[in-house]
Amino acid sequence: MTQPPPPPPQQPPPGGGFGPPQDQPPQPGYGYPQAPQSPPPAAPQTPPPPPAQQPQPGYGYPQGAEQAPQPPQAPPGYGYPGQQQPGPYGQPPQAPYGQPGQQPGYGQQPGYAYPQPTMPLQPQPGQPGGGRKFNAQLAIIVAAVVAIALIVGGGVWYSTSKDDGKKDDTASSGGGTGGTDDNNGGTSSGGKEKAPADPSAKVLFQVPMPEVKNDSTVVVSGSWLTDKTYAKSGVAEIVGYDRDKGGEQWTIPLDGPVCQASRHVTDDNKTAILYQPAMPTKADPSHGCSQIAVIDLDAGKRLWTKTVKTGDQLINFDNVTISGDTVAVGSSSGGAAFDVSGKLLWSPKPADSCYDAGYGGGEKLVAVRKCGTYEQRQLHIQTIDPKSGKVISEYKMSQGIEYASIVSTEPLVVAADVGDSAGDGSGISDFFSIDNKTGELRRRISAPGEQFAARCEGVTRIESCNMLAVGNDRLYLPTEEHDGSGEYSDTNEIVAFDLATGKQTGQRADAGDGYTISPLRMDGGNLIAYKRPPYDKGGQIVSIDGGSFKQTKLLENPATDTVRDVEAAMSPEYSELLYGDGHLFMSKVYASKRTSSTSEKEYLAIGFGTS
Repeated sequence: MTQPPPPPPQQPPPGGGFGPPQDQPPQPGYGYPQAPQSPPPAAPQTPPPPPAQQPQPGYGYPQGAEQAPQPPQAPPGYGYPGQQQPGPYGQPPQAPYGQPGQQPGYGQQPGYAYPQPTMPLQPQPGQPGGGRKFNAQLAIIVAAVVAIALIVGGGVWYSTSKDDGKKDDTASSGGGTGGTDDNNGGTSSGGKEKAPADPSAKVLFQVPMPEVKNDSTVVVSGSWLTDKTYAKSGVAEIVGYDRDKGGEQWTIPLDGPVCQASRHVTDDNKTAILYQPAMPTKADPSHGCSQIAVIDLDAGKRLWTKTVKTGDQLINFDNVTISGDTVAVGSSSGGAAFDVSGKLLWSPKPADSCYDAGYGGGEKLVAVRKCGTYEQRQLHIQTIDPKSGKVISEYKMSQGIEYASIVSTEPLVVAADVGDSAGDGSGISDFFSIDNKTGELRRRISAPGEQFAARCEGVTRIESCNMLAVGNDRLYLPTEEHDGSGEYSDTNEIVAFDLATGKQTGQRADAGDGYTISPLRMDGGNLIAYKRPPYDKGGQIVSIDGGSFKQTKLLENPATDTVRDVEAAMSPEYSELLYGDGHLFMSKVYASKRTSSTSEKEYLAIGFGTS
């Protein structure tokens, strides 16, 4: 379904989302959402009024005497109880992942997808019957099983799944492969991030928001962390800061603002950006994103700048990534690639009836190739040789899916909003686990927007996904916020899906009352996550063991008012968060001239570190 064009970049898209634009050449810098302009309130707000009717028990907790769960009705592969729904793409009916939950607080929808107990509990008087009555002996057995489940599962019923003896893969963002563990098929090899003796962090430095002229909004996306340097895009420049002290180490001036930046780097710390050839003006607010550049983060130098033409016209590119030593850029005019040395590897062919809209990088190079006209589109997900562009494998998505995002290239995971069904602007209704050797679909995983909080743009920036991670042949997703146990608190969890079976593994990491948790990246077999704090505490970075899901605190930010205000303005939905070796850096992706009459100081970036 065609949606209206996106709003101006001064404000986040409605509902914080990324609705698809009309089928026309995308505008430079489109769609990158902005961090909220004001921090959360300094005190809890009045809770919403109680619901008019008794809320139904949900969120996967044992229902006890309040409701008798029904046996699962879903077909093999999903295995979750509940009412069946018609299966997409002509598949058999499949059960929904989440059961109706308690009435949501603070305008949120229930955000759980935990399996309900598959063993029928004893029906209560006045409730719909469960058939035959329990005898006393069976009731005792059921009670014992429930008690054990509560002890083992921390009060939550889990539906465990085995890995069927298949070898675990490693995420493109994670690092080395670890050994297997008996706990839900995860890994217990750990990672290189170690907990300090004291996780309390201090502010290392803050980067003031750069001056922006002409009442315009300028893209400042792009940030990178090496063993010595934190590099951040400014207004028509990239600056390298000492990651411990914050002093400027180097500056790379550019002719115009950065449009897009690769999140990947080469083994020797080179990365790639797209930028405009001139500064925007009121008369000409954009000059197109035609300039492709590679920068050396160690030396602080721009190594080269290239452009690509179709006929006599410069191509304005929408996205850029790196895989190995290949820099790949995509657009509605097709894709191109360069060796990191600057040698052209391929460019759009005028005779092509399809085009490479964008690429996912990292361990593999994967193209999202578009064929057909708008609303009759077919997307081809192609794993390609990064040197020659030769197609290694291909998966054709069902016709009508207009946009897709590359979540991970190894293992290959693609996200899409099938039929605009997500309903929350997240760009995700389903994930597709694909074998990138054969191009065959392994599993399709339903991730309803009202239950999960991950986000992908996918319209022009193919790799623009956040608040999720892939590793251990698992997909890690945060649930939507829901009421916590405190009077005014919200909270959420991270859950894991097995990419081989499509089922939840039963692993769950709780944020804790008042906190909301979201994945950042993998660290070997472990998951690194950020915990956004309540109004009176500082945020945290935790490492979650890939096998036991035990959390280890790596860093905790100061809880002073001034620091909390800066941190609150850089939410994980709309900002860039990088963590490594006891350092957390948070930065914005837009800079704009302040129109507010307040005297609050704005920051482009802030760095935290443990001693």
